[in-house]
Amino acid sequence: MKKNQLRSQNWFGKSGKDGFIYRAWMKNQGIPSDFFEGKPVIGICNTWSELTPCNAHFRDLAEAVKKGVLEAGGFPVEFPVMSLGETLIKPTAMLYRNLASMDVEESIRANPIDGVVLLCGCDKTTPSLVMGACSVDLPTLVISGGPMMKGKWKGKDIGTSDVWRFAEAYKLGELSQEEFVEAEACMARTQGHCAVMGTASTMATMVEALGLSLPNNAAIPAADARRKVISQLSGRRIVGMVQENLTLSRILTREAFENAIKVNAAIGGSTNFVIHLLAIAGRIGVDLSIDDFDRLSQDIPLLANLQPSGEHFMEDLYYAGGLPAVMKQMLEHLHKDTITVNGKTVAENVTQSEIYNSDIISSLENPFKPNSGIAVVKGNLAPNGAVIKPSAATPALMKHRGKAVVFENIEDYHAKIDDPDLDIDENSVMVLKNVGPKGYPGMAEVGNMSLPKKLLEKGIKDMVRISDGRMSGTGFGTVVLHVSPEAAAGGNIALVQNGDWIELDVDNRSLTLEVSEEELENRRNNWVAPNLNINRGYVSLYINHVEQAHLGADMSFLKGKSGSEVARDSH
Repeated sequence: MKKNQLRSQNWFGKSGKDGFIYRAWMKNQGIPSDFFEGKPVIGICNTWSELTPCNAHFRDLAEAVKKGVLEAGGFPVEFPVMSLGETLIKPTAMLYRNLASMDVEESIRANPIDGVVLLCGCDKTTPSLVMGACSVDLPTLVISGGPMMKGKWKGKDIGTSDVWRFAEAYKLGELSQEEFVEAEACMARTQGHCAVMGTASTMATMVEALGLSLPNNAAIPAADARRKVISQLSGRRIVGMVQENLTLSRILTREAFENAIKVNAAIGGSTNFVIHLLAIAGRIGVDLSIDDFDRLSQDIPLLANLQPSGEHFMEDLYYAGGLPAVMKQMLEHLHKDTITVNGKTVAENVTQSEIYNSDIISSLENPFKPNSGIAVVKGNLAPNGAVIKPSAATPALMKHRGKAVVFENIEDYHAKIDDPDLDIDENSVMVLKNVGPKGYPGMAEVGNMSLPKKLLEKGIKDMVRISDGRMSGTGFGTVVLHVSPEAAAGGNIALVQNGDWIELDVDNRSLTLEVSEEELENRRNNWVAPNLNINRGYVSLYINHVEQAHLGADMSFLKGKSGSEVARDSH
């Protein structure tokens, strides 16, 4: 698309029968003729759904975007795409991330759209929409739905990270069923996604750090009127982006990805950030590897005191200065001149920002915690890497050697975990297999396994846990995730047996199964791949084409941008 030459005019600018058909049926919505005469057509890609509670307020945000588009001389058109609600979809929303991205890509490509605004909030809606838009590469701007206001229960602030604490207390009989139900309503008391730095908020900070949203997008609470204001301003700005031909590929440079990795370290973002950013890089054509996350995070301390790595909530981050204030503190580590959607550089966007609460946003010289970011560990148990989040782990367990207690799959875990006869103690290493991209399928958030009741009763709060799956961004603990290759693909994690010694050494970035290569080869010869008995539909397509976690778990045939810019004419 050349500058000022609108893609939509390949539809609406035509004469004769084709132009008649393209315009006539649109006019039954009450659209004046002059809207088809060169106004930039702005697609508003909406993941509103009542089955996605985090995004249930998006109709209001879409109306705010439309106001802004109209004010700037554009022609707004709202369209739906598959919405992925983290709390309800089975077996896991991650299974459908790639499918939703295909929906987004083809919806944009097939329609007369010059630029697009992506409305996304719940965990997978953000990466899926960005991935799909990258494959078309039009001017694109992201609006997040915003976090919930923090919950209030029995005089305390609560959020999604407390779910894990409540579950343990309930298991121990310290919390009644009535209290459990009461806490539900007290926690989720407003619209929006999780109130902590879980995956949804991590994705919101990711798009802001990448330069895909207006400043302060990440932290404005969903219930705050300023969320509608930033949506209206975004509607104005996307029209300018179309006029400037400011496409995704001009913003999503290698430097932008490096900025996002460093910012994720400073805010203690979710481990899911790794798998989603790798997938986005693969779509836009930027060479990014799992090792980049470790290398680029190492010198970045934790600046944001937010749950689950700290104490506070996303709402508090906004009042304390928002993500721009965090980025200003670490500006010396960032690529300052990378361009963002508002046409300004990263430095221009953040230099006027201030910290209003140093308990929530700390300085680079006096950080909240020295350890942050994502550590990538490798060894014979994870030849292609596995990830751990040091800021949410127990320091004493960051170097640990223990005997494996193996669960062959999630059903095996549920059947055994609270058996009083299970041979496990606080020094054991819990290993969960067959929950990776192919094995679950979809790589569910089950990696932060709850501890056995008998150990909780002893006061044990954390253990080393290893799996080829993921964990919720709201979770915490010494949890090694995304082991690659996964068990279902024949990785060495499939060969671990009860009683094998495993050593985790995060400082030295190693994860070692203390079993000889000869013994592993013997086990490999006797290993039988699991048969999921799935032979049809999207899930079969996914299993046959999904790549491993260290590559982003995208489907191999979706990488890179398509060469087809304009849809085939069907008339």
